[in-house]
Amino acid sequence: MKADIDLDIGRTTFASGLLPELIAVLRRSRPGDLVAVVGDEEHVGPELETWCRFTGNPLLETTVENGRMRFVLRCGAVPVPADNRPVGSRLWLYTNFDCNLHCDYCCVRSSPAAPRRELGRARVQRIAREAPGLGVKEIFVTGGEPFLLEDIGDILACCAAAAPTTVLTNGMLFAGRRAESLAALPRDRVVLQISLDSATPELHDLHRGRGSWARAREGIERARAQGFRVRLAATVSTDTEAEQFRQFLDEEKIAPEDRVIRRVALRGSATEGVALSRADLVPEVTITSEGVYWHPVGGQDADFLVTRDIFPLSESFAAVRLAFDREGDHANKLARIFNCA
Repeated sequence: MKADIDLDIGRTTFASGLLPELIAVLRRSRPGDLVAVVGDEEHVGPELETWCRFTGNPLLETTVENGRMRFVLRCGAVPVPADNRPVGSRLWLYTNFDCNLHCDYCCVRSSPAAPRRELGRARVQRIAREAPGLGVKEIFVTGGEPFLLEDIGDILACCAAAAPTTVLTNGMLFAGRRAESLAALPRDRVVLQISLDSATPELHDLHRGRGSWARAREGIERARAQGFRVRLAATVSTDTEAEQFRQFLDEEKIAPEDRVIRRVALRGSATEGVALSRADLVPEVTITSEGVYWHPVGGQDADFLVTRDIFPLSESFAAVRLAFDREGDHANKLARIFNCA
């Protein structure tokens, strides 16, 4: 993770003067700056994490480089919208991680070359059976590109039977047998959230690949023609890009509830964006083939992993809620919503 400020502490610890150095760095930093602390003492890590929690400067990454410890912390909290959504009311399923596009800011590094790591229909069916009893009110299906899966129609059908379901897609694969599986889905229980980053092709295609904007627009029209509710989702880098997209949505007469505008998260393939830690986010239970994660924005990152055990689902939900309670014991004032849908 690229940092704005580098602090080489050598063998300094909290017992030998690290605290004044950290305070000095914070005083010359701006909110949101990333600080890389590089040192030779591994045991500094737990003390630094405790200090970060106490002061509200989240620790985002811990790595070893050339035999030295490197810790990246962010100065201050991220201003993201607050919400009172109950933990566990929204359930995210990563059905797969392979994708027909290679977006340069994908938070889980999906691409045509990424391993599929499929959650699988059998596991999705069991999740769908158990989820309503655990308070799940909405299910979100994402990837990768879910419509690469031959059985995506069956997967979405069983999810929709359990709760209203939104599938995140680039909208480029609504043809052939996939169009047939789409046509069989209940229109009142399935929403298609299609990625469209800009009003014109230039910006969208810059990040997602040449020609992807035009094909996304075609997918939007095909989905609407089949009677589906379509939600448009833009991933933007600046406030200016966000405002330009809002103006486009106004011109297109897109309802407020069918708009999602989110900033690039500094995760996965992204080289810049909003740096987010668990302490910043109210958890949204996220299930992949590898386990249960805190939030979809970190759906393959070790620091967001809650448990490797998906089943029984009641226990994995309880593990997320327990982890959230523990985060709250440290700094619940930092927990916010980062909307992916």
